[in-house]
Amino acid sequence: MSKKVLILSGSPRKGGNSDILCEQFQKGAEEAGNVVEKVDLRSLKIGYCMACYGCKGKGVCVQKDDMTELLDKMVQADVLVLATPVYFYSMDGQLKTMIDRTLPRYTEIRNKDLWFIATAAAGRHAMERTFDAMRGFADCLPGARVRGEICGEGVYQKGEVRDTPAFQEAYEAGKSI
Repeated sequence: MSKKVLILSGSPRKGGNSDILCEQFQKGAEEAGNVVEKVDLRSLKIGYCMACYGCKGKGVCVQKDDMTELLDKMVQADVLVLATPVYFYSMDGQLKTMIDRTLPRYTEIRNKDLWFIATAAAGRHAMERTFDAMRGFADCLPGARVRGEICGEGVYQKGEVRDTPAFQEAYEAGKSI
């Protein structure tokens, strides 16, 4: 049965290493017959959560930006893929800002399969805090199931991830949906 897959690429660089892994995941998922949409967070206008709680009881943020439409897509998806380069042992600001802005409707993002993608110049140890933070987000989503974590290790320059096992792993993970 075809699933709706939403890939959220936090890469600030078009064609960056984590972005490349998103494309591989997408390729595999589409070949498996799924409906896939990849969203480049860098191209959206998403403001920071102001912790004003204007959304409390309303399910709508007071900010009028691209997050409203993105939240609709997240609620409707069957599978969510969160991808980020690792900066200073954590996810980049684009992905973290998006996660924080799910506050008005995060309890509606339920029963999802989640995949995490991270890339870093260092090894897996440098990504553990990043994956831990993404797992923390998943823990807040009712019925969320983390299906896998894809590590693009030892990549710094744009495109280097093509020469790592993660390149094929991302494709196979998408294909497995």
